Amino acid sequence: MKSIPIPEILKKVNEIFEEKGFEAYLVGGAVRDVLLGKPASDWDITTNAKPEDMIRIFHRVIPTGIAHGTVTIHFMGKEIEATTFRSESGYSDGRHPDSVSFNATLEDDLSRRDFTMNAIAASLKDGRIIDPFDGQKDIKAKIIRTVGKPEERFLEDGLRPIRALRFSSQLNFKIEEATYEAIKENQIQEKIKSISMERFRDEFEKILHSEEPSLALRRMEETGILKIFIPELTECRNCSQADIRSYHVFDVLDHNLYACDGAPRENLTVRLSALFHDVGKVQAKSIEKVEYPAGSGTFVDIIHFYRHELYSAQLVRPILTRLKFPNAVIDSVEHLVENHMFHFEESWSDAAIRRFIVKVQPEYLNDLFDLRLADMYGKYRRKPEPGSDGVKKLVILQKRVEEIQSQENALSLKDLAVNGKDLIQAGIQPGKGLGAILNELFQCVLDDPQMNEKEKLLTVAKNIAKKS
Repeated sequence: MKSIPIPEILKKVNEIFEEKGFEAYLVGGAVRDVLLGKPASDWDITTNAKPEDMIRIFHRVIPTGIAHGTVTIHFMGKEIEATTFRSESGYSDGRHPDSVSFNATLEDDLSRRDFTMNAIAASLKDGRIIDPFDGQKDIKAKIIRTVGKPEERFLEDGLRPIRALRFSSQLNFKIEEATYEAIKENQIQEKIKSISMERFRDEFEKILHSEEPSLALRRMEETGILKIFIPELTECRNCSQADIRSYHVFDVLDHNLYACDGAPRENLTVRLSALFHDVGKVQAKSIEKVEYPAGSGTFVDIIHFYRHELYSAQLVRPILTRLKFPNAVIDSVEHLVENHMFHFEESWSDAAIRRFIVKVQPEYLNDLFDLRLADMYGKYRRKPEPGSDGVKKLVILQKRVEEIQSQENALSLKDLAVNGKDLIQAGIQPGKGLGAILNELFQCVLDDPQMNEKEKLLTVAKNIAKKS
């Protein structure tokens, strides 16, 4: 392809550059996405105009990275990142160049970029493609390849190997062999270790939002990156779950990875929960010798993971804290992982459903049901059949929950017809016992919602106070 369509707003930007005697080109991911037939969401341009020139010729410019020649142009309601042609040298901190020269050509500028697919420019004037490193060829072949020697590119910035894995998952591209093998080299591994946890987390999140996170996560394991940042997951490799009952075909790590694939793509909380929901199985695993079939005299190994959800939940907080996730995300993932092993039976009473809602908390129900479906997906790496026992039970549980929620039920202490003040006015002594009485009243109402009347509850409360 020799040219791509340029949006009208960028053509107007180019007119301003040209009027002042400058050149401007669309570069990076936007060009790559257009060549892939995808909409370009972010526009990055490169130009021979210096930052001070752009500040002078445009009305509103924010100097977002002026030391490296980058400004953000606010134009017709859009933010456009613009960077002066530059060449770089020295990366002693593993991220930023030690020196930047703005006396560079467009090809100099493209040569400093990470991968050939991101080193393509398009003229803002007519969309003409400039592709000195055959990026279009690699895009067509679905290959990720560094610009120049991979060792040099990766030593400039330790995040680039992780970006390669992320792109491989997002775009479903293969990584060129020399590029892939370079990631495993000791000096590259040390450079990867030097990146900040926040930068890793940002790439990790993008991986989790890809269609199949397992593609990148498996490559992270193969290249040693997973062990650097999330060693708890690598410990799940070869933790077998398969026994004569055929509950599982994958080891714990692959099950977690495929469960992550099966979670809703845009729901980060559920994808994280799916990825870590069984991470504690390594600690919980036990093996029991059982006669099978009974009376046969033949004994087989049966694998158990008793209370593995609690072991997993205990690991979630330190892992996600280390990865610098917000506390709200950590709290949600920990709660979902801890509660993912519910065992619903159709014989459950309405009171049991109400207790289930209270235990899980209403705001987590939909995510928990999505996590259960992801867990089912991860068992065999395929979408669970609508007619399967697990799916049918889940549908029934969801309907029962919806029915209970549509009724006038007290599903929290604040829904009780009495409060602490009412109990004190009724003659019950204030103190720690007051909370215990309210909790007993709440359990009473969960068993029988008709008890949620002020006079009934006060009678019960007085009886409890007398006994205590």
